[in-house]
Parts: sequence; structure tokens; C-alpha cells
Amino acid sequence: MIDKRPRTPREAAAFSLFSMQEEGAWSDGALHHYLARAGLTGRDAALAARLTYGTVQNELLLDWYLRQFSSVRLKKISPRVLACLRMGLYQLILLDKIPAHAAVSETVALVRRYCRANDRTVSFANAVLRRAAQAAEAGALPAPDCPDKESYYALRYSHPEWLVRLWSAQFGLKTAEALCRADNADTPVSVRVNTMKTTPEAARRELEAAGLTVTPHRAFPEILLCVGGDAAALPAFIEGRVTVQDAASALAAAVADPQPGDAVLDCCAAPGGKSFAMAERMRGKGSVISCDIYEHKLKRIQAGAARLGLPNIRTTLQDAAAPRADWAGTADVVLCDVPCSGLGIIRKKPEIRYKAPAGLEGLPALQAAILQNCARYVRPGGTLVYSTCTILRRENEDVVRTFLERNADFAAVPWTHPVCGAREDGMATLLPPVHDTDGFFIAKLRRNA
Repeated sequence: MIDKRPRTPREAAAFSLFSMQEEGAWSDGALHHYLARAGLTGRDAALAARLTYGTVQNELLLDWYLRQFSSVRLKKISPRVLACLRMGLYQLILLDKIPAHAAVSETVALVRRYCRANDRTVSFANAVLRRAAQAAEAGALPAPDCPDKESYYALRYSHPEWLVRLWSAQFGLKTAEALCRADNADTPVSVRVNTMKTTPEAARRELEAAGLTVTPHRAFPEILLCVGGDAAALPAFIEGRVTVQDAASALAAAVADPQPGDAVLDCCAAPGGKSFAMAERMRGKGSVISCDIYEHKLKRIQAGAARLGLPNIRTTLQDAAAPRADWAGTADVVLCDVPCSGLGIIRKKPEIRYKAPAGLEGLPALQAAILQNCARYVRPGGTLVYSTCTILRRENEDVVRTFLERNADFAAVPWTHPVCGAREDGMATLLPPVHDTDGFFIAKLRRNA
């Protein structure tokens, strides 16, 4: 991380963007770090977040505009200067409440202070931003000329064209656009109420008293959608009455439906949300073994279990693809939330959209191997749940159907929930603009008795 203390929202946003470029930091982690260092809260913190996420969410479109106003090719612009110019253009073109003079002058100041820029570079940045400001003020911004709707949506919403075309083929063009739009929309913080400690209504009143605006999820009463502050900094979170978790993740635990006294195995558990939700459904009775391949992630699960008051969670360092003979046929419930492309959570981690497609090609084989290995841990008559935070069919339905073809001792289990209705084939793909959840996939299977 950059070893400086930001003084303003724009500095916090710029430092976050620099950290993403130079250190591979996630946007949410970098922003949280610099907001804490700056001590920003309220409107200043909200502005820093909007500038950070908005710049990342619209990177492809901002680069398109930058090419229209810059005399220098983007590859020739230093990474920090490029990040600042993107953030400046975002304010000038896509935000309507920031005066143009402030966007230009503050961005130029960032270039001068933090980009190791000489006078020529500072003048270049100033000229680019002034051209853009003049065009925006005159209503003369250049208009993209795209050959078809998929390429237009890819540019308009800054999603890679291959992904938009894949979504269009899988869901239809209208839903593909809705997915892109949802990925760039402001997303409330989703918290799940720990019903071992409080009730949804009591938790809502407590969070509202702390200054948050709280809306219950339309189909999941234990999920509260919060805006206007950091829910994880409040006593309700610290003392374990709520925990940060999306409705889709909580739904996977609800579909698994472990009962008090069950033996549960969460094979890819970090950061622990589904383990926590299952342990709470079990009222702290029985056992939940939460596995991960990283020790530091297991420590986070342990801390979360202690905060929520869940004595029945035990963590184990274990690769989900590596067999454990002593676990064979011992679990009433096995949950496999496998490594995936993450393309269902772009609205929360906007940089995921820029992953190279070649790096995702091997995922279905890995997912299939994990599912096949972990299925052996399910006792006869037990439940196996497969889930991902992606919406690509090749990582979801295709993996499950291939598994069922190869394992006659397993069958899909119909289930229903108000979030998505009846699922006769045991499978559900959740979409942000349809279900008010992250993009997610859940399949419920049962081993024949």
C-alpha cells in the first residue's frame, strides 16, 4: 500500500486506484484501508467510494473518451497519470453534481503531487481535462459508433465484449443489458441477522438508530440492505447480532438446510458466511467443519464464529480437491462453494470483469474434480450442495449435470424459496436485476440411501 495518509476524498480514491494498479489490491480492500487512514466518514467517505468504484466500473468507456481528447496514446501515459485522468473524466462526464472547475483543478493537483510528473505532463493532463469539460458543457461529447447492441453495451457499461456476448447468448440481450447495468449500480451493504442473538425487526431498529437506512430484502426476512454508513463498524456487527452476507450466499445455507445435531462439512468455507449461517440454523448444536487452504483465512473464520457465538464450528486446513479417507460417508450435509470466475459479484468487485478469459477456461475441470471428491463425504441419504458466485452455465449447470450422469447414486432434489420460487430440477441461477442478490448458482443433490 502507498505509505501516505490521504487528506481528501479524491486522494483516498486516487491512492486506492494506484494500489490496485501497482500491488494488485482489490478495490474494496484498498478503499477501506485509505478511508481508515484518512479518517473519512459520511459524505466524504461516500464521495471517495463513488470515485473509486465509478472509475473502475467505467474504465473501458472512460478510456474511449480519453482517446477522443488526448493527443497521446494511452499506452504512452504513465499508469498513475492514466488513473487520475480516468477519475477526472468520470467526474466531468458521468457525474452531474461536481463542478467542472473542481474536477479539473483537483485532478491536475493529484497528477502534480503523486504521479512524479514534470511540467509538460501536468500541462497535458490539464489540457485533456479542459477539452473534455468544454465538450460536456456544450453538450458536444462524441458519441460511440458501435456495429451492434452487444458491442454498444460492452462499451457503455465497460464490460468486455466477450462477456456481454456470452451473457446475451445465455440469457438474451435484454437480460444481458440489465446485468451490465446492475453491475454498475450502487449496491447496498447486505447483512444477515443472527437469529440466535436478535430478531430481524430488532436488528433493523438498532441499525437505523445508528444512522443507516435499512430495507429488508423483499424475499429473505433475515437479510437487511443497508446504506449510509459502515455496518461492520457498528456494535450490532462487533457484538455478533448481524454479519455481512449477501442473500444469495445465505440462500445456499438455507437450501443445505442442516438440522440441529447434524454433521456438516463446508469444503471451501472462507470467508465463512455459509458456515456461520448453517451453524446458526443448527442452533449451535452438531458440528460444522469449515475448510480452506489458507491458514490466515481459517483464523478469520474462527474470529467470526467467536463474534457470532457459534461453538459448533471447527476449522481445518484442507484442499477440497484432495481426498480425506477418514471423512468418507460421514457428513449429513456437504457444501461445495467452489472456486469460480466470480462473474456474479462484479457489482461488488468491479475489477473482476477485466479478467482475461483464457485464465477462466480451466475452472470447470477444477470444479468438477472438487465436486467429485467431496461427494464421497456425504453419507447415504445425505445432502450435497454445489454453489458458485458466477452465472456462467459452463461452471454451473454443465458441471452438475455431468456429475449426475457419472454418479447414479446421486439425484437432484427439488426445493423452493421465496427468493427464486420452486426449483424442480434442484438448480437456481440468481441474477442481481431479477432476485436482488449477487449473481449466484445453487444446486441441491441427495445421495441415495
